[in-house]
Amino acid sequence: MSAPQTSAGTLLREWRTRRRMSQLDLAMEAEISQRHLSFVESGRAMPSREMVLRLSEQLSVPLRQRNQILLAAGFAPSFGERSLNDPDLAPAMEAVKLVLKGHEPFPALAVDRHWNLVAANDALAPMLAGVSDPSLLQAPVNVLRLSLHPKGVAPNIANLAEWRAHLLERLKQQVEASGDPVLEALEEELRAYPVHSSTRPPKPETNAIVHPLRMRLGDSVLSFISTTTVFGTPLDVTLSELAIETFFPADEETRQALTRLALERTKAAGQA
Repeated sequence: MSAPQTSAGTLLREWRTRRRMSQLDLAMEAEISQRHLSFVESGRAMPSREMVLRLSEQLSVPLRQRNQILLAAGFAPSFGERSLNDPDLAPAMEAVKLVLKGHEPFPALAVDRHWNLVAANDALAPMLAGVSDPSLLQAPVNVLRLSLHPKGVAPNIANLAEWRAHLLERLKQQVEASGDPVLEALEEELRAYPVHSSTRPPKPETNAIVHPLRMRLGDSVLSFISTTTVFGTPLDVTLSELAIETFFPADEETRQALTRLALERTKAAGQA
């Protein structure tokens, strides 16, 4: 016997609660009466397609979950969900490739909503050289698991305490924003990894402007700052969940080291 389907009103109420908005606040933002919103949430009134989309927009509900609310209200989904190799996504995926390639000699990668690796440029390879568990590099490669696993990249992160705290806080915010059970399970897994006393997050530097990533590479320690890029106006679920993580050198030593590594790769490729 299948479980009863959650109503559209219940889903909207859950998202309103997640966003910490009162009925009055949401009603004012959506330009409807609080009474009507109350009726929708309680199931005493069925929302129209337009109403579902309006409320979802005000609540910043992800496109995937907007489709779920529409289905619960008896409507067809409004947003398509294509595979990454779908011809319709070809222009967008080409843009991703251009960003990754154009960012060289600095590392960059693209991930899906669960932090699984979609694509990366050649500059990322040296950062993965110390991974001791080959299974972490088998598809699908989860970037957060790879970063914090004791047999992954973690041993080569010079400021592991700081970087771990940053990643876990970021993941926590994503879980709170999306309610994604896969991300919830991932957060639980990552927090369960053994943590040494030296891995406890230090107090933030008073003059710091970003959380840096400091990676050991040979005898050097490379320092990075990172940015995240998403598509601005996606109407496809898959595209809305794609993010590009780019790493920039935080000092001249790192810039020179990455430039040198890129020249070595180019030279090696020419000799092959």
